[in-house]
Amino acid sequence: MAGTLRKWFGDRAFLKRLMRITLPISLQSFMLAAVAAADSFMLGSLDSRMMSAVSQAAQVQFIQNMILSSVVSGCTILGAQYWGKGDKQTVKDIFCVTLRLNALISVIFFIACRFFPRALMTIFTNEPKLQDFGIEYLKIAAWSYLLTGVSQCYLGVMKVSEHPREAANISIFAVILNIILNALLIFGMAFFPRMEARGAALATVIARVAELALCVMLSLRKGYMRPSVKSLMRFHRYIAKDFASCVLPVLSASLLWGAGFTSYTAFMGHMGKAAAAANAIAAVVRDLVCCMCNGVAAAAGIIIGNALGAGKLSDGKLYGDRIMRLSFFIGGLSTLIMFALTPLLLTFIQLDSEARRYLILMMLIMGVYMIGRCVNTVVINGIFYCGGDIIFDTISLIAAMWCLAVPLAFIGTHFKWPVPLVYAFTCLDEVGKIPWVMAHYRKYKWVKDLTR
Repeated sequence: MAGTLRKWFGDRAFLKRLMRITLPISLQSFMLAAVAAADSFMLGSLDSRMMSAVSQAAQVQFIQNMILSSVVSGCTILGAQYWGKGDKQTVKDIFCVTLRLNALISVIFFIACRFFPRALMTIFTNEPKLQDFGIEYLKIAAWSYLLTGVSQCYLGVMKVSEHPREAANISIFAVILNIILNALLIFGMAFFPRMEARGAALATVIARVAELALCVMLSLRKGYMRPSVKSLMRFHRYIAKDFASCVLPVLSASLLWGAGFTSYTAFMGHMGKAAAAANAIAAVVRDLVCCMCNGVAAAAGIIIGNALGAGKLSDGKLYGDRIMRLSFFIGGLSTLIMFALTPLLLTFIQLDSEARRYLILMMLIMGVYMIGRCVNTVVINGIFYCGGDIIFDTISLIAAMWCLAVPLAFIGTHFKWPVPLVYAFTCLDEVGKIPWVMAHYRKYKWVKDLTR
């Protein structure tokens, strides 16, 4: 047993590098999730309907982030391998391709949220008051959607080019600023006006402006990637082809996953105010607890991608085996955290008796769900992606989410089945596909050098 542990986790240099990348990215992910938590708790202290409305309105940004993150994933998948190969010019070209595409996506979402907010809110709730709160939020938050895609590109290329700590520091600063502004603008503290839901949106806009400004200023320093007019105008057919071969499968998987999660939120929103409020809180907690597995997945993509791009396929395979085993440990730890947080939530959040009962059951269900979520995030989005084995994610989502979880949750919502049962259906896909994911992992199709 001791020999096995030394084999998998005795490489101190590997573990040190893994933690050096994982910890800042996990902290960055945690702080980003903390913004949603701050919005929910602050608005929930004023009106649970306002909290639910903003949570549902934020699903628009969730979808946007799915698309933007897919494009940035193409940058990190290819960028990590070319960085491992030592080809920095190609990494810069990939960065500029990502910038152009994300800027276009950001403009589209800005137009939708600024000029058609009621149509968007109708998708998520049929409660007129919730729609009104959500429209107030979206009209202001739309301005932040113009900036998010560009700043994500800068932060993504920083992680690939060995600056994950700096990227995390920028995000953490933006998040802290966002939370402080939330308190000032939501409640009208000091000399600031009381803006409630509109204040949460304005705080997000200001934080995104600060984040992008810091990204641009840091990129001007020596050793950092920055775009130039020549790079932005340059078009390489082989880069575009390889980039598309990475981005399109990731995008299809992300849209399937994002649309599925948006459907889950819509189902809860149509099952009553108590269900919507409990689901909003459970979703925030889930996003906070998932931060460590998100960090490990990102680190896996960078470390294994560097090894594969450098032609060290056997090292990449060994690193994948180590990180895969680590994902099960993180999943078990996340389950314990979910159970421990349940009584704390009931102490500090004001909910009616029905919503409290729903929240308790949702947290217990999510405790089991977290094992599957952590393992699948690390293995699929980290290990499989880094070697270009992306299509498996799309296939697994179609089978587990869209052929099983979503139909069952839809039927349960339509026939007004018990809320905890419908919620359990929304968590079914992650746990159910673990054996399938492990079987695919052992084929080692992800051990590939994608560079030219």
